[in-house]
Amino acid sequence: MTSLPSRQTGAALFVSLIMLMLITLLAVASFKLGKSNLQIVGNMQQRNQALGAAQGAIDQVVSNSLFITTPANAIANPCNGVPNTACFDVNGDGVADVNVTVSPACIANHIVPGSQLDPTVQSDQDCMLSSPPTCAGTGSCSSGSLCADTVWNTHATASDNATGAQYVIDAGTKVRIPSAAASTTCP
Repeated sequence: MTSLPSRQTGAALFVSLIMLMLITLLAVASFKLGKSNLQIVGNMQQRNQALGAAQGAIDQVVSNSLFITTPANAIANPCNGVPNTACFDVNGDGVADVNVTVSPACIANHIVPGSQLDPTVQSDQDCMLSSPPTCAGTGSCSSGSLCADTVWNTHATASDNATGAQYVIDAGTKVRIPSAAASTTCP
């Protein structure tokens, strides 16, 4: 059996070229998808680092009493000498990667009623008045205390130095402070 060369039209070559083009398109699409996923993971990592830095700065602020007495200068050792800023090296290379600006603000305060104090708790003992409560002629007694419950909102903005991305977090804190201090730092 002999084949006739005039009947070969190059169909195998045409089919193989189409298959090669489809495989190339599949490889390019896979590469682009992998690159997109890598960018998404990188962005999530930077977001989580900024979130951790912002939460760390808030913890640093509310763990000392400076935010109650001097809210405009609440961080003991500010970053680059700028008040209420903290720098974080998240990758361990010795260079600050994330800067966080913190602004605590007292949003509410009220004097703790004497009836809500527990004489067995030391912090409540510090709030108790040394004089007995004053009672009106109707038999109702009103007694304040030497303490006020204050509610603080601490706003933190973390900025990634490499990308410029920002992450904002707010945290609320309730703090019992002397009522004299509450009248000067809270509305």
